[in-house]
Amino acid sequence: MTTTDPRRLIPRTDAVLADPRLTAATGRLGARIVRSAVVAAQDRARRGDIPPSAVADSAVAALPERAASMIPVINATGVVLHTNLGRAPLSGAAREAVNAAAGYVDVEFDLGSGQRTGRGQATVRALLDAVPGAQQALVVNNGGAALVLATTALASGREVVISRGEMVEIGAGFRLADLIESAGVRIREVGSTNRTTLTDYADAIGPGTGAVVKIHPSNFRVDGFTSSVPVRELASLPVPVIVDVGSGLLTPDPLLPDEPDVFGALTAGAAAVTCSGDKLLGGPQAGLILGRSEVIEPMRRHPLARALRVDKLTLAALEATLRGPATPTHQSLHADPDALRARCERLAAATNGRVVPSAGAVGGGGAPGVPLPGWAVALDPGLARPLRTGRPPIVGRVEKDRLLIDLRCVPPAADTAVTGAIVAAIKTIAQQGI
Repeated sequence: MTTTDPRRLIPRTDAVLADPRLTAATGRLGARIVRSAVVAAQDRARRGDIPPSAVADSAVAALPERAASMIPVINATGVVLHTNLGRAPLSGAAREAVNAAAGYVDVEFDLGSGQRTGRGQATVRALLDAVPGAQQALVVNNGGAALVLATTALASGREVVISRGEMVEIGAGFRLADLIESAGVRIREVGSTNRTTLTDYADAIGPGTGAVVKIHPSNFRVDGFTSSVPVRELASLPVPVIVDVGSGLLTPDPLLPDEPDVFGALTAGAAAVTCSGDKLLGGPQAGLILGRSEVIEPMRRHPLARALRVDKLTLAALEATLRGPATPTHQSLHADPDALRARCERLAAATNGRVVPSAGAVGGGGAPGVPLPGWAVALDPGLARPLRTGRPPIVGRVEKDRLLIDLRCVPPAADTAVTGAIVAAIKTIAQQGI
């Protein structure tokens, strides 16, 4: 008597792919992703994990929601510009602009004349409108690139003068000084870690000096016996002053009185100011350079500018950020504490949590040490992992043996989803006896 090997009953790949659900998924996700899910399901059947008849169902269940692997996350940490979570979330206007720019667009084309035109001119105009006093502007792919381009265009083969107290490391082991030197610019350090004077700068300037660079230490603070030289005084020196404000604040914000802004630096006499687009501005990743025309123009014409230029999606998102309504970053920074508490109380009542004070943070290398007073819901720290791995993932902050769910960066429309996820996680833990 012979028996049929159940593995012979496993359906062929082409037969499984003919399932209408998988055919539709191929158009949405692509053939490679769908085929990989089918092969994985067949392997499960060969191992005996599932019956051959369940291969198609297993493949469908394993399909990702989208072709890209990044997963949208609910940021309940209270850190507004969380670098690990992508820094600034785009506004609705910016997202619409990105979708519109995803196809063919007039990024370098004049529809009236039918001729080629300058790239991203509308975005540059939006920047100039946002920062009175800036004569010209340039957009590159990140803040570090902006500073490298500025120093290279003004001081390639020469030196720039920088205070030792401003030799910033920006994360992942990258130091701004190394980036600048990589483009053939020499660095002349002056002063000490905690104190630098105008005389230090003046004594260092010579025939080989291309510029003075002032970098805002946006990701750390030095307190105590300290001094630095303001931009207005540096502008009296006989070389251009490049100021990196880092965090992307275009104009003053009363919430962050100690955070330098582009308008203030230009008004004080800076020749060029650099910053990031995905921090306090609340836009896409980009490096912004604003300043005097005679200083920005050599940067625009420098060969490095072509290598560092941004794509059409960034230009669209940045323009919409500048022209559109208040960004999610602005709304989170300026969230009303009373409104936050009311939301937290409703969440706590539904999840058996406790409402506690919570000090949020700007994050993203901006306004270090400046707390954002608010409220959070304290829960069992054992909920942290189930919430992170759920759908949607919710990332809170574990502090003092508590999981804090801070709603500062959570849109009110997502409160119901957050509540449901927490309730489900509590039930799951209870059933598992954890």
